[in-house]
Parts: sequence; C-alpha cells; structure tokens
Amino acid sequence: MRLLWEYLRLHRKGAALYAVFVAIFAMVFSLYRLPVEAILYAGGLCLLAFAVLAGVDFGRFRARHAHLQALVRRVGLGVEDMPVPADCIEADYQAALRALWDERARAVSRADAAMSDMRDYYTLWAHQIKTPIAAMHLLVAENGEAARELFKIEQYVDMLLSYIRLESDVNDLVLRPCDLDAILRTAARKYARFFIHQGLRLEIQSTRRQVLTDEKWFAFCVEQILSNAVKYTPSGTISMYVENDFLVIADTGIGIAPEDLPRVFERGYTGYNGRTDRKSSGIGLYLTRRVLAMLGHSIHIDARPGGGTRVHISLKRPELSE
Repeated sequence: MRLLWEYLRLHRKGAALYAVFVAIFAMVFSLYRLPVEAILYAGGLCLLAFAVLAGVDFGRFRARHAHLQALVRRVGLGVEDMPVPADCIEADYQAALRALWDERARAVSRADAAMSDMRDYYTLWAHQIKTPIAAMHLLVAENGEAARELFKIEQYVDMLLSYIRLESDVNDLVLRPCDLDAILRTAARKYARFFIHQGLRLEIQSTRRQVLTDEKWFAFCVEQILSNAVKYTPSGTISMYVENDFLVIADTGIGIAPEDLPRVFERGYTGYNGRTDRKSSGIGLYLTRRVLAMLGHSIHIDARPGGGTRVHISLKRPELSE
C-alpha cells in the first residue's frame, strides 16, 4: 500500500492533468448541448485507458523499486547492476553514482595502502626495539628501579605488537587444550619484581584445568589484568583462582568508580583512576576484551571504590565443546 501511495504521489501531476482534460471536454460538450450519455461514455473510456496504462506502469515501477532495493543490500559489491535508466535524468544520476563509487574505491585503496605502510613500519620498529631492550636488561640487572621501568617499556612494546596484529587481517590463533596453572604461574613470574618491590602478597590456587584456547593470546590477557592489579594495588593481596568456570583475578586495591565500570573496556577510556594516575593509556582492557572475544571467552569486572577489583574470565567454550 505504501508503494502504491508513493506511485500516486509521484504521478499526481499527470492525474491532475487528466482531470483538467475531462473537465474541458465536459464543458465543451455541455456548451454544444450534447447528450450527457456521450460525456459519460467518453469520460469512462478515457478513465479505463488511464487505469490500464497506470497499472502497467505501476508494475514496472514496483519491479524497478525491488531491483534498487536489492542493489542497496549489496551496494558494497559495486554499482554495476543498476537498472536501465528510464530517461536522461536518471542516466545522469546513475553516472554520478558510478563516479562517486569510483572515487570511494580510490580513497579506500589509498587509505589501505597508507595503513599497511604504517603497520609495517610500527611492526618493524617494535621488533627492532626489542634488541636494545634485551641489552639494557643486562646492563640494569642490578638496578631494581631501572629494571622495573624497562620491563614496563617492554610490556608497552608487546602491547603495540598485539594491537597491530589485532588490526591486521592476519590470524595466528592456535586453539588447543592449555594448562591454566602454567599460564598463571608464568604471568606471575613476570611480575615477581613488582610484588617484591610493593610488598604485595600473591595467592594462586591450583586449578587443575585444561582450557581450550590460544596459549599466547590468553596469557597476554592474564598479564594485562595482572598489570592493572599491580598498578592499582599499593598494598595488600592479589589472588588468582577458578570459581564456577570463571578464572578470577582479584585484588585488594583502590577499586573502580561505579560510573567508570560500564566503560572500562572502551578504547582510550582511562576513568577516574587513570586520570589520577596519569600513566594509564586506556588500551590494556580494550585489547583484553577484543582478544578474549576473538578466543570465545567472556569477561566482566566487579569492583567498588576502595574495595578492590574482581575480574572474571569465562573458561567454558560451549561453541567448541563436543
């Protein structure tokens, strides 16, 4: 019904012109005192011809509308399948549309090339910077403060590489059963110097769990969460354990403000703690959620100001279970 109404609205001028012609004929017939039957007969024949032609034209109109609707749904594939233009104005519109499509394709190609060049540059830089970082680790091995700061630099480089890999079309996932205890112990060893320096207590409960995941990417997520726990826990305890098919990483730190909780996974969002600390990038949790989503795990956070933070990572993989 809406399509019929649109068709009538589009041809309202033609319908009005037909009504004017009928009125003129009726006026002329009445001036010559012709029988009313002749006027009605002529008007009826004209109306019948108009209805037949309008019906045929409406069928074509509906077919063209359906064709264009289908083209809209697959416009990302191109605009080559447009219907034959009905007149020169429609041909001009189609030519303008093709010109816009070609310009868009060129702009996308240029943007992709620039992004590829930038990605290659940053990847090369990140790999090259690892060599002097490794050398500096040997030089500052006896300096605890310098070693910790160098470790942070190394973590930021790893975060950059992870970000580049996520934004690229390359997928290096290898899903297999992984020992969760081994992943947790490895992550804890990386941050051992921070636990010692800050006097933090670390509690790791044995899970005896095998998790179907990618070990490297899952470990990256655990390390990001552990890094935040260390950063925002001046003193107290950090715990890692399994509860109801969730890996829980809990701390007794400063917690998270309620208004920040819904947005902590947004890219670049630092929240109250990040603005206070002035060292937060707002990227770690964003990458963590993206990686976990890619692996098929879910994540959510419970926290309150001054009451610590509990991060829950789902270990169940229903879509991959047999």
